[in-house]
Amino acid sequence: MSNALNHRTTTQLASGAALALTLGAALALVASPAAAQNMEKEKCFGVALKGKNDCAAGPGTTCAGTSKVDYQGNAWSYVPKGTCEKTAAPKSPTGMGQLAAFKEKA
Repeated sequence: MSNALNHRTTTQLASGAALALTLGAALALVASPAAAQNMEKEKCFGVALKGKNDCAAGPGTTCAGTSKVDYQGNAWSYVPKGTCEKTAAPKSPTGMGQLAAFKEKA
């Protein structure tokens, strides 16, 4: 009976360890694509439509979805890295997205 009890306890410990390893591996896989995705994107100011920004950079905005007007110069959206300054931003001084907040042209 003692051997049966020891076998059962050992099996339970092994099962628990396997479950912990599996859970840890699953969490690592889930986190990795998100981190990689953010590394391949950049903040682009002045390209978001009203209420569609990813976050903010100044007065009048707090974070996601709070831009007050289209192409607001202090609100940004994530875009694929290297595309910001090629993206139309009608209120930007250059007419293209900016890597930093700017004052909108009239």
